[in-house]
Order: sequence, then structure tokens, then C-alpha cells
Amino acid sequence: MGGDDVTRPIFEGIGTTGKVAFYIIGTLAIVVFLVGVWRRVAKYRRGRPAGRGGEIRAALFGHPFSGVGERSDGGSVAVVASNVTIGRGSRAVGLAHFGVFWGFIVLFIATVILTIDEDIVRVASRAMGDETSFFHGWFYLIYSVITDTFAVAAVLGLSYLIVRRGLKRPFRLDYTRAEKPEEGYSRRPFVLGDWLFAGLLGLILLTGLFVEAFRIRGADFPSFEVWSPAGWIGARVLELFGMSASAASTAHTISWWLHAALALGFVAYLPYSKAMHMLADGVNLLATDRTATLALPDPVTRDGVPSGYVSMEDFTWKELLDLDACTKCGRCHEVCPARTAGAPLSPRDVILDLRQWVDVQSGGVAVLDREERPGHDGPTAAADAPVAGGVIGARTLWSCTTCMACVQTCPVGIEHVPTIVQMRRSLVEQGDMDPTLQTALQNLAGQGNSFGKSARMRTRWTKPLETKIKDARKEPVKYLWYVGDYASFDDRVAGNSRALANLLTAAGVDFGLLYEAEWNTGNDVRRVGEEGLFDMLAEHNIEALQGAQFEEIFTTDPHSLNALRNEYPKLGATYKVWHYTELLAHLLETGALQANPLDLQVTYHDPCYLARYNGVTEAPRRVLEALGCTLVEMPRNGTNTFCCGAGGGRIWMDDSFLTERPSENRMKEAAELDVDHFVVSCPKDLTMYSDAAKAVGVDGRMKVVDVVQLVEMAVGGPADPQREAEEVPA
Repeated sequence: MGGDDVTRPIFEGIGTTGKVAFYIIGTLAIVVFLVGVWRRVAKYRRGRPAGRGGEIRAALFGHPFSGVGERSDGGSVAVVASNVTIGRGSRAVGLAHFGVFWGFIVLFIATVILTIDEDIVRVASRAMGDETSFFHGWFYLIYSVITDTFAVAAVLGLSYLIVRRGLKRPFRLDYTRAEKPEEGYSRRPFVLGDWLFAGLLGLILLTGLFVEAFRIRGADFPSFEVWSPAGWIGARVLELFGMSASAASTAHTISWWLHAALALGFVAYLPYSKAMHMLADGVNLLATDRTATLALPDPVTRDGVPSGYVSMEDFTWKELLDLDACTKCGRCHEVCPARTAGAPLSPRDVILDLRQWVDVQSGGVAVLDREERPGHDGPTAAADAPVAGGVIGARTLWSCTTCMACVQTCPVGIEHVPTIVQMRRSLVEQGDMDPTLQTALQNLAGQGNSFGKSARMRTRWTKPLETKIKDARKEPVKYLWYVGDYASFDDRVAGNSRALANLLTAAGVDFGLLYEAEWNTGNDVRRVGEEGLFDMLAEHNIEALQGAQFEEIFTTDPHSLNALRNEYPKLGATYKVWHYTELLAHLLETGALQANPLDLQVTYHDPCYLARYNGVTEAPRRVLEALGCTLVEMPRNGTNTFCCGAGGGRIWMDDSFLTERPSENRMKEAAELDVDHFVVSCPKDLTMYSDAAKAVGVDGRMKVVDVVQLVEMAVGGPADPQREAEEVPA
């Protein structure tokens, strides 16, 4: 079984002329491939440095399984190899893609092995007068069973993906644009490109199996070829249908040339098509830095002045690679709250439009599946249109809530939010924004808060308290409470702030405030794109924090939490920062707060900036458990939560053009559950969902409450006389 006769000729039945022709065609295919790849690389080289060397080194040489978990800060070799990012959306799709992915890689390696044996080992040994080969015996048998197994896995996986696309047609694979240009468009090339890619890959795999089956039947079933199970079974089927050995030999030669032509054609086609993702995605995942969204990258500097994106050269090489890495899978399109609400934003469309524009701008590779637009090549009618407001419309960019759902769900490591914010910075420079947003920014610049109220009014909510809260600027405290704008100025939320103050006082927590020295942290200001204002707010707050005496910070506002925890350390201000639900959970579990069971049926909404950005999902649930509440999870929960629509400055902008506000969509989802309370842990969420409950008509049977309201009820009820008189938002 392991003898030298256990093998097969590499170019069986092809002849010397055929072999020469094969090498000529193969060389041409490789040249075309290399030209395409080089033009892609030349395009990336026009981008700015991305500073991703550390991520790539960590991915290649760090912990081998880093990033495999649900919350990963980047990719790793294990992430790429396991296809875990693809499987997160659908296990079946992940398994199918795993089969195609590894089937292609193993078959490619198998081809390389044949090349080494045929063109290096045999040629070199023949030159020395004693031809040798390792392609026989046990090596050949093991080689055969492995390649057959992975070829079948690839065929099965690809078949599932084709059937799913052709029959089930998931919404995410519908290429209809979120923004429909008046002049019309056609995405038929996208569809044709998908089918061409899948069809070519399928034909290569199937013809490869047929070549093997014809060869085994033509050789009259050598016993050792049973180690090629797919080929052996195929040959038996051919025999069953009456194919003779001589006919099989002829068919083998024909199918060999068909398989070779398809394979070499695919090599040449790869860098000019959707197949490019086979090269781009692995690199893109290895270079992914999830924290680039938590703490946004700095703006470009133009003539010494911070600026937004204007030209192709403003993009980093990673952002340009993002554009080519997109497979049009539509997962970002599906989860985007702006698109769900009827806004003209689809993260997928943004990436595809930018890709098309960059390809035209760079004079780069003519991609075969480019979207057709009447009268021009690019996404906009004007060849010299600005990228922000032209290539990507202003309303499209302003629709983003920066919830990061697109970044989290993308299986290939595309970072949509930082790119969108970079373009927003250009809109801010142009003054292209909603008047309501402009007013909010002016208020922030003048008063340090978006309400435009005097800084002295920031702690007006504390006046009814029996115990005055310490001023951390004047006396040391363990915890500095960073309250945030909405919890300080919005009358609907101020009662919750007093409730929390009373609970902390009752539990003996040593805490204090910055009083009027606290300004908005600027988290959403930065995501709006007003970099100068963010710098001003951050500089003021850091100076105030440095003048205070505290050990740790807790905050009511997830947006403030993100800025303090992720943005400020880049400015030299690093603190231990908690969300108030984490502190409440600790107090309840240690007995510092004694709670009576509430026996309520509740659901809980995870804020984007708490759960998805900062991974705080268990603390609020621990609080609800300690209060004896029965939690009915929302279908979209935890880090897979759905946005309320307030983030990224959207709470300051007009939303009258939306067909359904994200908060209303979420409230309808909650209305399908058997619950009597909709629980939130963000001041903005309380205002957004209180309004949404009224808008969809469920406020009579389901109350919108903050976590602290439930704790207050369980610990002993309202201790604040003014609180008792207030109407609890519903």
C-alpha cells in the first residue's frame, strides 16, 4: 500500500505540448493577478498611516486565541482561521463558510505541494541524473483523503450558501439602497458579481472532483484510490451509468482542461472582483482595533489645522482596506437603527459608495461588480464632488447614532463609525448641520451643557435633599459622582438623581460632586465632529478633576462613562470609572442596601454606550435579581442591543423625517413581551422611551422606569417629599 506505485501522474494524458500551453496560460494568469494586487496595494499606500502595527503584531505573535470571544478588541490568527466572526450572525452560515474557507485553503496548499514536487523536486533531481518524488506511498494516500474531505466540505458549504441566497433571500442580502437617488441606479452588477464568484468557485470544485472520478474510472479502480473517497464514489457512479474506462480517460482530459482553465481564470479574476475579499479580509481582521471606535482617532491636520476628510489621501490605509474588505453581506445594513427608522443611512451603502469613489479617484482596478449609475462612474453626478456632503450625503452622515452596531456585527473588521465621524468633521467645518444641533453646540460652548442653562443651575436638583452632597473640590471623597447633563438639568430625570443620592447616603457611601465645575464630557460632541469644542470641554473637565479629591468616579450617564473611561486617557487623564448600576449592584449584594422583593415582571434595555461600547451588561441584571424582579429579556439584548436613537448627537437633531423613531421600534418590541415595566439605566433613555411609550400607546400598561426607581421602591419608597409629588415618567 505504501509503495512507489501508489501515486498518479500529474499531467496524465496532457502531453508535452499541453504542458507547455498550461504553463504559458498559468504565467499569464499570475501576471494579471499580480498586476491587480499591486494596483490595490498602490491604492492603500496612498492612504495615511493607520498605526495598526501593534494590532497586527499582537494578532500574529500574541495569544493565539485572543479575540475569539464575543467582545474582542481586535482580530487574531485564531479569529481568521475559525471564521468565528461569520458564525456570530448565524451558526449555519459560519459552518458553511468554514467549509468553503478551509476547503479553498487546503486545495490551494495541495496545488502548491504538487508544484513543489513536479517543478522543483523532480526537475532538480532529474538534472542530477536520478529523478525522485515524494508524491507517492503513504504521503499520497494521506494527501488524497485530506484533499477529498476538504473538497467535499467546500462543495457542501458553498451549496448551502447558494441555496440560502437563491431561495431564502434574507433581507440583509437585498441590495436596495437606504438612500434612493432621484436619477436612478442599478445594483444588478452586484448581484451578477455575487453569482459569478459563487459560480466560478462551485465549478472549480465540481470539475476538480469530476477530474478525479474520471481518472479513477479510466484507470479501472486502482485499489489504493479508495483513499480518495469522493473520487472513488464518483467513479463508481460513472461505472453504474455505463461509462467505459476508455470513455472516462477521454472525459478526464477534457475535464482536466476545463478545470485548469476555470482555476487559472479565477486566479486572474480574483483582484478585480468580490473575490478580492479572500485576500483583504484576513489582513483587515488582523489590523482591526475595536477601541478605535471607543476612543475616536484624531482628525487629519491640514495646514496645521485639524480637519475632516476631503480627499482620498485623508483616509488611512486601513480605511481604504475596509472598503475592499466589504463582502456586501448586509449585516450592518440589517442592524442599523438609522436604516430601520427610514433614514437614508446604510453602513453598507456608505462603504460601497466610498469604495467606488476611491477606485475612480485612484484610477485603480476596474472592479467587475461596480454599481451602475446613469451618466457617470462614481456615486455622485459631479466628478469633483466633496466626499462629505457629495459622495456621501450630509443627511446620510448626520443620521448615524454612532451606536457601533455596524462595527460589532461586521464579520471582516470594518470600522464604519470612525470613518463616518471623520466625514462629519468636514460637515462641521462647512457649517452644514441642523439648526437645532448648531444651537446645542453653541449652548455647550457657552455654558458647558446642551440645555444652555447657567452652570450654577447644574446642582439645583440637590436642593430638596436633606443631606448636602459633599463638594469634592473642597473635601476628599471616595467616589466622585459625574452626574451628566440630562440627570442634572432635565426635570423628568432630576428626581432619579435625588433618589440615587438618598440611596447612597443611606448606604453610607462617601461621595461628592464637582458642582458647577462639571461640564458635559463631550462624548457626543466628538462624535458629531466638533473636535475643537470637544477639546475645550475635555480640557476644562480634566482641570476640574485634577483639582478635586477623590479615588474613583461613577457616573449616571453611559455617554459620560465612555468619554471618561476611553477618550480622556488619551489626553493624560486616567481614572477608574464605574456606572452607577455597578455601584448599586455592589451595595445590594453586600447588604449595604436592604431591599424587599418587588415581584415585578420587567424587561431591560441595554444602552449602547454601556453595553456595546463598555461591556457593562451584568450589573443592571444583578440589581434586578437582587430586587426580586422577573426579567424577560428583549429579543435584542446585551451587546446585541438596539439603539434608542439619541447617540452621536442625534438627540440634538431633527428627526421628523424618520418613518419610525428607533425608540418607538424598540418600544413596540417590548410591547410584545409580558411585562409591566420597561427598565432603563441611562438618563437619555428615560426621556427617549418615555416619549416613545406615549407615541405607540403603551404608556398605560407598561411603565418606563430607571433602575434607581426600582431600587428606591424596594428599599423603602420615596424619601424625597418633592419626589412623591412628581409624576413618574411612563
